[in-house]
Amino acid sequence: MNDEIEIIMSPLCQSFERDGIALQVEIYCSSESEWSLEVVNPSNTSIVWNDTFQSDKAALEEFLQTIKTDGIQSFLDSHGDGTA
Repeated sequence: MNDEIEIIMSPLCQSFERDGIALQVEIYCSSESEWSLEVVNPSNTSIVWNDTFQSDKAALEEFLQTIKTDGIQSFLDSHGDGTA
């Protein structure tokens, strides 16, 4: 019996850069779950949403809305410069 769960990566995964700050946007699911959204900042800190999304497009839209309302700096570590 194979207990491994296959992770499905969305084609909407991407690098996103603004104001000299680069983020990696990861959107993924399994056959048993909705889509998850994870953003990795320059310090390699992973920010994962607690909520899941019905589609990968909805997850990407949430990320873009967060950038619009909170700014890309909201993804940086506490020093605001990408360092811990």
